[in-house]
Amino acid sequence: MTMEAFSRLTAVALPLMFDNIDTDIIIPSREMKTVGKTGLADGLFAGWRYVAVGSREKSPDFLMNRAPYADAKILIAGQNVGCGSSREHAVWALREYGFRAVIAPSFNPIFRGNCIRNGIVPVQLAAEEARTLGDAALREEAEPVTVDLDSMTVEMAGAGPFAFALEDDSRLMLRNGWDAIDLTLQHRDRIAAWREADRARRPWIYLETGR
Repeated sequence: MTMEAFSRLTAVALPLMFDNIDTDIIIPSREMKTVGKTGLADGLFAGWRYVAVGSREKSPDFLMNRAPYADAKILIAGQNVGCGSSREHAVWALREYGFRAVIAPSFNPIFRGNCIRNGIVPVQLAAEEARTLGDAALREEAEPVTVDLDSMTVEMAGAGPFAFALEDDSRLMLRNGWDAIDLTLQHRDRIAAWREADRARRPWIYLETGR
């Protein structure tokens, strides 16, 4: 799974307006059959999405199994989304399925960081703003939501725009499709200068090569 730059997305939103959607709900441990970032999308929300454990028969009661929500690229959730464990598989599963943004009043910090490192925008709004968008997405099924990383706003017809915030580094990573290494390498000249200065101060800790 490659990182993709994010600027502006207009897409269907899936409203799952529950608090404390934890990482085991997002992808149960029994669905984690790979150590890589792929092969996880089928296990996304497996406990809600399918009629029984181990089944792939879709539950008619789960919103994501209905049009147009099956094609959603934005998730709207309640408080404390991504709590529970630090498993990055939860974000990998969301990203592989096609989600590029999660809108919620609050995030588990580790989950939020994993979103940023994997190209998903964590949009934190006031609870009433998130609820307004979630209610509208449920009521107006085909009405898309727009997340704009340039203006730092989210809106849909009749709701918003609502402003959100991101740290400068997080915004740079998402805006350019960078991972943490790419972000670090933006300072390669300063890193190289520091290494040369440190080599002059402490030459004994640098191994000589080519002998």
